[in-house]
Amino acid sequence: MPIIEELLQANATYAATFQKGHLPAPPARHLAVLTCMDARLDPAHFLGLAEGDAHVIRNAGGRVTEDVLRSLVISQQLLGTSTVVVIHHTDCGMLTFRNEDLRQKLKQKLQIDAAHIDFLPFSDLEQSVRDDVAALKASPLIPASVTISGFIYDVQSGKLSPVT
Repeated sequence: MPIIEELLQANATYAATFQKGHLPAPPARHLAVLTCMDARLDPAHFLGLAEGDAHVIRNAGGRVTEDVLRSLVISQQLLGTSTVVVIHHTDCGMLTFRNEDLRQKLKQKLQIDAAHIDFLPFSDLEQSVRDDVAALKASPLIPASVTISGFIYDVQSGKLSPVT
């Protein structure tokens, strides 16, 4: 069965007993989580969150980008979040390349010049968390009253460790 059909079938099963249509849009725990898109990470499970508890923003590396800032402004100003958690993880693919590597690959495979794109790779996992936490704290779009913390999730143990 093609993957799209599998997804639709799974959704039909889910929707048949769905009971959470009453949840409000603002997250109950006033929390926004920024983390990586890596399929091994399930932030709801490893943070003990249920539907309606938090906004989860995901991208490659869990990096602070213009779109992350856009989402956090909406999350905070319109939907009442007051805490942001930045979570990067061990064995992240963003540790495995440099901008120039990916730009060359795009040029070879797609004949595209991507020199203008920063893919935001990093070589130091803890420092990448510190950098993203600092970027959020320095942004004039994020009020000083917002609590911002950084963590590393270990994909082997499932443990979350604070980064200071």
